[in-house]
Amino acid sequence: MSTKNYYDVLGVAKSATADEIKKAYRTMALKYHPDRNPDNKEAEEKFKEAAQAYEVLSDENKRHQYDQMGHAGYENMNSMGGGHQGSNMNMDDIFGAFGDIFGDIFGGQQQRSARKKGPQPMRGHDLSKEITISLKESYLGTKKEISYYHFATCNTCKGSGAKEGTKPQSCTKCNGQGQINLRQGFFVYQQTCDACQGQGFIITSPCPTCNGRCREKTFAKFSVTIPQGIYDNAELRISGKGDAGIYGGSSGDLYLKIHIAPDKNFTRVGDDIECSVMLTYPQLVFGAQIEIENIDETKLAVKIPKGCAVGERIVIPGKGFSALRGNTRGNLIIITRCHIPKKLSTEAKDALVTYADLIGNETQDGSSIASFFKKFLG
Repeated sequence: MSTKNYYDVLGVAKSATADEIKKAYRTMALKYHPDRNPDNKEAEEKFKEAAQAYEVLSDENKRHQYDQMGHAGYENMNSMGGGHQGSNMNMDDIFGAFGDIFGDIFGGQQQRSARKKGPQPMRGHDLSKEITISLKESYLGTKKEISYYHFATCNTCKGSGAKEGTKPQSCTKCNGQGQINLRQGFFVYQQTCDACQGQGFIITSPCPTCNGRCREKTFAKFSVTIPQGIYDNAELRISGKGDAGIYGGSSGDLYLKIHIAPDKNFTRVGDDIECSVMLTYPQLVFGAQIEIENIDETKLAVKIPKGCAVGERIVIPGKGFSALRGNTRGNLIIITRCHIPKKLSTEAKDALVTYADLIGNETQDGSSIASFFKKFLG
């Protein structure tokens, strides 16, 4: 039987709060714990003495009796049949009664985590898929049928995983926590419950269709709208088309990556669309009114100005790609090219030689064009 006042044992005032008493005991427990003081009988006695004091002062009713009767009176009363375990407390008693104290010190906050109440809803996985469309389809927008495999909620058990008329049971081994607390000397650690594999519950009568997994692998098809102006490597998120959730959790999403195949006539640059138009030399010199076909097969009248250079960029506003955000459109840009015939009639050659004689072999910037005409007429 201890003869030392419990407040003195813990080193706290009689007016100490519950938190102050707990803190003091934690300090004593750390200092005199047998694992830190092997084969030290004095430390072991102090460890037990601190536990004895904490057992009384941490209990509101016992503390009230202790304060009323004094140390000797309280000890005498309990020695005659009892209340607290007193100096007879062994190490197992201490760890069993105050395991939360040591758990708090060594990461044991997880021990007191709320128990799981049966299967916990979990969101399904996101999925990804890639498709390729033409440049024309990205210009106009299109609809595509998507087909893929994914996990869908089991129609038989409606996602419960259990046979009709039954329901999952809380795991008795871990009391529904999914983890078991183990103690090795001074340290507390956790490991996954092997009975329920960490789920906190056991399905004793699984659904015969999904075998308790609450989902089935399914082949699905649906139509998706690809918006106008979609660009290469853009990613569309299709909500709820991923894997179904587990035990009532929400479904994941499907991420659709768009690839755009090159077009032989048109090229996208930002939101603009570019193409080349082949013109004759006289059309470039005299100017012309021509008709071209845009990528959407609409016809557009285009005016070629007089003296148009090769490589000139003629802009037709608002005929490019729709911007994905906002109401703007890019431009159609026509790049001029000059058609050089490989064969000429005698009359055409004579006319071109006469033309060359008339304009001379020097351009306005001083460069010679003689070699050009030699090659052209050769």
